[in-house]
Amino acid sequence: MLSTLSRKMLLCLTGLFLSFFLLIHFLGNLQLFLPQEQAHLQFNSYSHFLSGNILIKIVSYVLYASIILHALDGLIITLKNKKSGANYQSDQRGRASKWYSRNMGILGTILLIFLVIHFQNFWYVYKFGKPPLDENGNKDLYILVITVFKEWWYVIIYVISMIALCYHLIHGIYSAVRTLGLFHPKFVKWFKTVGIAYSIIISVGFALMPIYIFFTYR
Repeated sequence: MLSTLSRKMLLCLTGLFLSFFLLIHFLGNLQLFLPQEQAHLQFNSYSHFLSGNILIKIVSYVLYASIILHALDGLIITLKNKKSGANYQSDQRGRASKWYSRNMGILGTILLIFLVIHFQNFWYVYKFGKPPLDENGNKDLYILVITVFKEWWYVIIYVISMIALCYHLIHGIYSAVRTLGLFHPKFVKWFKTVGIAYSIIISVGFALMPIYIFFTYR
């Protein structure tokens, strides 16, 4: 059985890994903003490279494990805190906590539901379903993405989920830095500013992708 501190450490480490993965995923998906023909070619070349690279496959297994561990640890910690009557990762110095720090469980649940939908629409269809094929008979992830992002309901779900992601990251990154002992009063404002900037850039950037495609490819 893991102690509460061990669970929080695991939650932080998996969270930071997932935050780093978001950056890599974000940079790759920026190709969707390129002119249509260029985006089509580059995005598919990028996806084919990822699907055929053994190192990427190993990292993907670490990613899946991190998502599961992060979700389970977050759920266990949240339930324990509710049972004890404590707020989720409450500030021990008595400062008034933000609403999103008190509702990380709800934000995490929204993101988990989104991940299930996201994986089903893209990962599952691409790996096990019948994705569109290009003129050479290869799987066409670009057309699959365009097709999904042209659905108004998915765009709404995506944007709402990115808002949840933004608040989840803002609190999660700041909390992880403190839990891992990297927090220092001298750098607190710097850590907080960088964390907020990162959270906003990643979340807004991801949210703009389906919005851009929805209004560009109508």
